[in-house]
Amino acid sequence: MIDLQDVHKSFDGVEILKGITTRFFPGKTNLIIGQSGSGKTVLMKSLIGLHRINKGKILYDGRNLPRMRFKQLRNLRREMGMLFQGSALFDFMSVLENVMYPLEMFSSMTRKEMEDRARYCLGRVNLPERSFALHPSEISGGMQKRAAIARAIVLNPRYLFCDEPNSGLDPVSSLVIDRLIKSITEEYNITTIVNTHDMNSVMEIGDNIVFIKKGYATWQGSRQELFTSENQDLNEFIFASGLFKDLKKAHVVLHPELYPPSQTGAMPSDAV
Repeated sequence: MIDLQDVHKSFDGVEILKGITTRFFPGKTNLIIGQSGSGKTVLMKSLIGLHRINKGKILYDGRNLPRMRFKQLRNLRREMGMLFQGSALFDFMSVLENVMYPLEMFSSMTRKEMEDRARYCLGRVNLPERSFALHPSEISGGMQKRAAIARAIVLNPRYLFCDEPNSGLDPVSSLVIDRLIKSITEEYNITTIVNTHDMNSVMEIGDNIVFIKKGYATWQGSRQELFTSENQDLNEFIFASGLFKDLKKAHVVLHPELYPPSQTGAMPSDAV
């Protein structure tokens, strides 16, 4: 579990994070959403220690990140897995070598133990064995993402950070990656945090969603609770497109008992 308590971050006197207090849960896909410039990326970088916050606490199962010394921080980072927006695989290494790389850096395994572990993780993300010896440029974007997930979990992390994991993927591949992240999160009880703009991901895997608006965490809840939220900023962000407006109208019609009269009464009769 990761707890944030009154987290502030400024750059050159400009406050970006303005007292964020929230919680990310183990075994759940925790999503950070919000408009561009809302502070999502700064929050993610602060969570992993790339930005030093000005005030507040970031507690990893009770351990306060901002107060950690170098050795403590290094040990914590061994418990983290990272899935970068562009996959960030090394072009000069094979897929298998890419997944083995964190083990070479942070473990005392033998070469065979590292290879066995890397092969296991590649199998867990459903990559065919014939791809293991290929270089990243020789496999598809979706396969690159799966290889990057395998690398992110090879050290058996307690915390997994995913920055726009579906960037550049088609809708079918995006769905595969979403479901893979969710299943791995649940299987290993990882505290997974996903920074995303993809509303399909929000609706598919949003166990715990934090909405950031101008540096404030203004709403938190599950994907089911999105539909009944009365937070105007959240509704304008989530249901901006015609498709998602129709989706909410359909939800009101199918589940009127979940909505206060003020919301159902405001829904037009052509919602069906």
